[in-house]
Amino acid sequence: MDILELVTKNRSHRRFQESDPISMEQLEDLVELARLSPSAGNLQPLKFVLSNDPARNASIFSCLIWEDYIKNSRGPAEGRRPAGYIIVLGDSTITKDFSCNHGIAAQSILLGATAMGLGGYMFAEVDKARLASLLGIPREYEVLLVIALGVPRERVVITEARDGNTTYWRDINKVHHVPKRPLGEIILDL
Repeated sequence: MDILELVTKNRSHRRFQESDPISMEQLEDLVELARLSPSAGNLQPLKFVLSNDPARNASIFSCLIWEDYIKNSRGPAEGRRPAGYIIVLGDSTITKDFSCNHGIAAQSILLGATAMGLGGYMFAEVDKARLASLLGIPREYEVLLVIALGVPRERVVITEARDGNTTYWRDINKVHHVPKRPLGEIILDL
């Protein structure tokens, strides 16, 4: 799979085949991609918490804010939830400024997941205090992102944004549409 195909296939999936497990080895392989990714100042301040345990996954799920644009959505029903999670933490004993490190790491993880045939979703909107409490995350670690992972159970397609509207939506067949601005609109000729 070339890089364009990999990036195009890497969509934010919100529905998974929860009964298809993700192994701890797969989660570790994805974190290895993050570990090898660039880091601002090469400080490498990120730490990761992995979960593929159904009870722990349920605790993590309860702290996530799903689908802001989809009216009355509470996220996926049981059976369609993620089979695994990677929680990205910033180690404040290394630095207080995590810059773009977690974004770079998350993209590496999600591209790796796509190459494995998995789908993922990156959450910045998380009840971070509750999550830290539920999982016993020490105070020196700041919750930066939660990455949900699993075998995708939905079709996600890219469509062209019209009139500047980038709001995602689902059609009558439950296909998830993600509008993208045209290339000519995002490259400035200055």
